Amino acid sequence: MADDLELEPSLQNILDQESLRWVFVGGKGGVGKTTTSCSLATQLAKVRDSVLLISTDPAHNLSDAFGQKFSKNPELVKGYTNLYAMEIDPTGAIQEMIENSGNTGLKSQLEDIAFAIPGVDEAMSFAEVMKLVKSMDYSCIVFDTAPTGHTLRFLSFPAVLDKALGKFSQMGQQLGPMMQQFGPMMGMEAGQEDMFAKLESMRTTIQEVNNQFQDADKTTFVCVCISEFLSLYETERMIQELTSYHIDTHNIVVNQLLYPKKGSNCEQCLVRAKMQAKYLEQISELYEDFHVVKMPLLTNEIRGVDTIKSFSEMLIHPYKPE
Repeated sequence: MADDLELEPSLQNILDQESLRWVFVGGKGGVGKTTTSCSLATQLAKVRDSVLLISTDPAHNLSDAFGQKFSKNPELVKGYTNLYAMEIDPTGAIQEMIENSGNTGLKSQLEDIAFAIPGVDEAMSFAEVMKLVKSMDYSCIVFDTAPTGHTLRFLSFPAVLDKALGKFSQMGQQLGPMMQQFGPMMGMEAGQEDMFAKLESMRTTIQEVNNQFQDADKTTFVCVCISEFLSLYETERMIQELTSYHIDTHNIVVNQLLYPKKGSNCEQCLVRAKMQAKYLEQISELYEDFHVVKMPLLTNEIRGVDTIKSFSEMLIHPYKPE
């Protein structure tokens, strides 16, 4: 593609797309997803009324990044007036229900369901978050997702939830004790007579959200990688799967790039920079219709509000090596 037709190496396009409600940030482990999601949320907070940053990664890196402990309820990030953050555990909802059911036979049946349907535990946590988020008035929600495999499961949760609810329905009245425990977790009344109707309503909510995920006007996925073979391979696999889910993706952030100063004698730096340049060229060829943002490897950690705010500027205004 000719230089004058190349897309801007910036995420400004996301800030400009006022209709966007859901922004996913994902990639292979260790490529800087949390730094990118915190930085993008920071920039979005400048142009949106309110932004919610949600971590679905069990590592809970948001707390480490901002130096502030977050929970499963949205909390205002210190140093901001309209950026909120929350961290959810994607592997706890069903186990908690099982432990609280108080019925040994029921526990066994519930465990059978939980193990028979891959991802059902995470799907229930996802449902809990979606019910919460849908009831709130955030103008944009940014997801800091777990590593690639978990992210792709995350996006298939509506189908998983359908399957799980079908299994639950087959158990009929046996679910009574469990539902009494499950209800309060989901912010629902404990009355079991209409519990299934409320679960059905929850499923409807998830389907509505899933339809929005497949709407390019409302949802986009930012792929994060580093300029190495395995990360590039993982990014290509992820983009293909996102396409199969009909989820828009047209931005790639390449982190940890080395830019040795002119005349540098650091052999490792020069060799690694050369290797990165080779994969950057491949990225440019593969994703000529993407905004490819190149982020430098800094000498300091990206931790704390001030550092994140400073780093976030490079997502919008391309970094220029000295």
